[in-house]
Amino acid sequence: MSMFWRVVIVNALVVVGAVLALVVTPASVSATPTAAEIEVLVTGGVLVIVLNVLLLRRIFVPLERLTGTMRRVDPHDPGRRVAIRRPAAEVRELAKAFNDMLDRLEAERHGSARRALAATEAERVRVARELHDQVGQTLTGVVLALEEIHRRAPANLHGDIVEAQEAARAGVEEVREIARGLRPGALEELGLRSALTTLANSFTGLRVRHSVHTDLPVLSPDQDLAVYRVAQESLTNVARHAQARTAQLELEEEDGAVVLRVSDDGCGIPVIHTTATDGGVGGMRERALLAGGRLRVRALPERGTEVRLDLWPSP
Repeated sequence: MSMFWRVVIVNALVVVGAVLALVVTPASVSATPTAAEIEVLVTGGVLVIVLNVLLLRRIFVPLERLTGTMRRVDPHDPGRRVAIRRPAAEVRELAKAFNDMLDRLEAERHGSARRALAATEAERVRVARELHDQVGQTLTGVVLALEEIHRRAPANLHGDIVEAQEAARAGVEEVREIARGLRPGALEELGLRSALTTLANSFTGLRVRHSVHTDLPVLSPDQDLAVYRVAQESLTNVARHAQARTAQLELEEEDGAVVLRVSDDGCGIPVIHTTATDGGVGGMRERALLAGGRLRVRALPERGTEVRLDLWPSP
């Protein structure tokens, strides 16, 4: 039955009950109402209103629950749907329409995020290749040219030329390091376990303890990349912002899921940033959603921050 007819029937029953009460009981109203008659009418009116409210409340409770569920839906926590027991026809149709809309939005968001991340990874590969093949080769040529100049230059210029050579060599190494960060060659060539080990050992000034368990469930290539990028972004944030001395990287299995944890002993992340949807945390959260996982960031009780990524292998 529709909500409209439910409300009509409830109100009709309340009115009929009031009329029957006047017919059956000795209550009456004279031309000039007495105080007792007014008291009876006021009491009866209040009872009718209260009864009407109680009966209508049962009808509108499902609608209030639907509104509450709508408010709690978070785009970064997909999968939540409206479920109401024995709703009115209008509420049932509204809930179904809302769930269908969530399905469409999540599918579109997933597709657009996949395209955006694929384009980002392609651009990373292109920039890394150009840095390695062009900038790196150019700097290498500069080093070789300086060696030739060093042999022919007067002795009083040898010190300056050596300094220029060292600066050029340092530039070559920096370009190669940037290229390796943009394109995780170790992930493609050696696999996730070796890539994470190489990543943990690549930070200077920050001691990264790492524990990568063997015999983990097999993840898809997109999920492997998500694990690597989340670990890379987390450790980079620790090195830049956390003022930490040590960090811990762990990859293990829990209840059939592959769990990545990156923690540190730094100054800790502000609570407002733990649920951020932009910046580095937002990018990691987007990768987690795209890979079918869940990302959680929290400040540790004593000091430091923990980033946790849960991924479930694709069936």
